[in-house]
Amino acid sequence: MESRVANYLFRLSTLTPMHFESVFTGVAVGFEAIGALAMIVGFVIAVVLGIRSLRRGEGGQVAFGVLRTALGSAILLGLEVLVAADLIRTITSKPSIEDALILGLIVLIRTILSMSIQIEIEGVLPWRRALLASGAQQLGAAISRDAASSAAGQDRGPKT
Repeated sequence: MESRVANYLFRLSTLTPMHFESVFTGVAVGFEAIGALAMIVGFVIAVVLGIRSLRRGEGGQVAFGVLRTALGSAILLGLEVLVAADLIRTITSKPSIEDALILGLIVLIRTILSMSIQIEIEGVLPWRRALLASGAQQLGAAISRDAASSAAGQDRGPKT
């Protein structure tokens, strides 16, 4: 047992900054993949929710609103994860003024895009809302509304 611990400590002590940088680069790539996956899965969920809304006979305008809200929420969630990936990549690399400026520009663009999407979804400026909600919370709310509508539709039967 002691030899295992000693061997582990020896391997840990031989790690160079390059090893740490490659590990965190892998972590950042993982975050980027999760961000892209969140947008893709969110797109599929948005389409399914929109179709379900149409099938319940709620009309095209309501179905479009459901699709738009769910898709916007998925994009917001993905953007939040991608910003985290950029931060991890920049913080763990060899920092330079140029890298910091590029990160700042990327975060600024993504923040403006996120705010624009959020204003489109909610119809109100983010700082005017009483409670802040993330993209994941918005997507969860859209799924909950769909489940409630489905349950209410089953009680009444199909609309004709």
